[in-house]
Amino acid sequence: MFPLRRNRRLRTTEAIRSLVRETIITPKDFLVPLFVVEGKGIKHEIPSMPNYFRFSLDLLENEVKELWKLGLKSVLLFVKVPDNLKDNKGTEALIPNGLMQRAVKTVKNACPDMLVMTDVALDPYSVYGHDGIIENGQIINDETAEFLAEMSISHAQAGADFVAPSDMMDGRILTIREALEDEGFINTGIMSYSAKYASAFYGPFRDALDSAPVDIQDIPKDKKTYQMDYGNRFEAIRETEMDIDEGADIVMVKPGLSYLDILRDIKNEVDVPVAVYQVSGEYAMIKAAAENGWLNHDQIMLETTTAFKRAGADIIASYFAKDVVKLLS
Repeated sequence: MFPLRRNRRLRTTEAIRSLVRETIITPKDFLVPLFVVEGKGIKHEIPSMPNYFRFSLDLLENEVKELWKLGLKSVLLFVKVPDNLKDNKGTEALIPNGLMQRAVKTVKNACPDMLVMTDVALDPYSVYGHDGIIENGQIINDETAEFLAEMSISHAQAGADFVAPSDMMDGRILTIREALEDEGFINTGIMSYSAKYASAFYGPFRDALDSAPVDIQDIPKDKKTYQMDYGNRFEAIRETEMDIDEGADIVMVKPGLSYLDILRDIKNEVDVPVAVYQVSGEYAMIKAAAENGWLNHDQIMLETTTAFKRAGADIIASYFAKDVVKLLS
């Protein structure tokens, strides 16, 4: 009761604030997304994602070593596939010496203890920019799930520790889990994008991989038939619980900042680690506002990162990971 209880006593100095702080960010919280391209000596800045880059394999090796020195021990790999290698069925994704497979090996050779997760979806390989195979103008579910299982096996054979299906096809977690078990990859984990919404925040990412849905007649113009409606809350819990029942080891909410309520709902309901993805649009907005002098870059970066962990995230996939860790150190 006031005045015996004065809450401001615990806010008087930075020393006391840091002593009683409930949410602490460390390098162990982060999963670092990395974009990989063919070629040599390539480190191309992504125009819509300032200070974030696509790496060729030789420079990917250097990046991974730097991450490890900073205490960042987990990466999530994405590949940019040349247009001439794209088709409707993602054929290129299954080539044993494909870009993703070589990227996994590159990371493991450079830093054997680095945890490597791989993106499992068709959109980087699809001529249509969709996460599934298209027949008669529709994204077909079950055939896509079977293909994703083959892709997952290929990634596991290359040395991936976890596969990360980001497609939102029904039943794909069970299909992938059973396929991995059948091939003897009992220790290969699955991080499922369980609550992935059809969001407008993905634009810069699709620029980075040239993976946006194409505007062709009779082909879906967006991903709303498989990604979740952003007006829905309880559906996210159903999706997540189904993925866990099917064998997911880690579940994810994507995007992040606009879905903190979903993140907390899921954290309250499940008993597996929960990840959140601070997506490209969130990153780009902070960068743009900071470049215009409208916001303090470092303060907003730390505040949003803390919000994810405070809301319940065990793992934060973020393009700010390096910057946050450098700032904290």
